[in-house]
Amino acid sequence: MFISAIHHVQLAMPKGSEDAARAFYGGLLGLSEAPKPPILAARGGVWFESGDVRVHLGVEQDFLPARKAHPAFQVQGVTVLLAHLEARGVAVTHHDNLPGFIRGYVNDPFGNRIELLEPKE
Repeated sequence: MFISAIHHVQLAMPKGSEDAARAFYGGLLGLSEAPKPPILAARGGVWFESGDVRVHLGVEQDFLPARKAHPAFQVQGVTVLLAHLEARGVAVTHHDNLPGFIRGYVNDPFGNRIELLEPKE
């Protein structure tokens, strides 16, 4: 037995924050909303996907953002995406200390850390 892929990344969000999640993950990052099974939809939260990338946001009652642990999304055109996010008021922290990559960090509307990176040519 071996792990062959990551099926999805689960991030937490506060109750009632689905619209903020849609604006950030759908509107700014360009992920498509995916339907949740009805039994899970009753719990709140929202799911997104793009190709093999799946991000599930679930409601956590005593929510605390993940400030260190984070998903890292490989992006085509990361410099353009980071500029796009900055122009829309999202704080971007640029990091060029990972050899072979251009990358930056942002926080989602709930304070969860997100890394965006692209291999250098």
